[in-house]
Amino acid sequence: MRNKKKLLIEQLDQKLANFKDAGMIQVPQKGWVNTIRTTLNMTRDQLGTKLNLTKGAIQKIEDREATGQITINKLKDVGNALNMKFIYGFIPKDGTIESLINLKAEKLARKIVLRTNQNMKLEDQGIGDEKIDKTIKELANEIKREMKKSLWD
Repeated sequence: MRNKKKLLIEQLDQKLANFKDAGMIQVPQKGWVNTIRTTLNMTRDQLGTKLNLTKGAIQKIEDREATGQITINKLKDVGNALNMKFIYGFIPKDGTIESLINLKAEKLARKIVLRTNQNMKLEDQGIGDEKIDKTIKELANEIKREMKKSLWD
């Protein structure tokens, strides 16, 4: 990876590290709006007044959140009405952006090397497992260094 790209990846990983613990939180079945509202012992009418909406509109907001049909802006509005800050983000499943790139580069390298080796075997020119592993590692490093868009195909 070029230095600039590497720096950008490191900076993004640092930002996303703050979300790591949030990834462990289970979203309540009825959604956050309903859970927070009921925990605060607030009625739909009361929340509706803060948002200039009817209690039926609040019910729709809660239903839409629970089914994943709500907009980010609507959640921000509700958060403000509840005197809370709405936050969203992404967390790499494998821990960091760098590990995501490593995984994808190795997978692509493995595919290329094994396909090439298969063709070579057909011509009685195949290479051993140790050489295959070394070649995969070298190609993966080259793929990471170049960071071609094809990494994401």
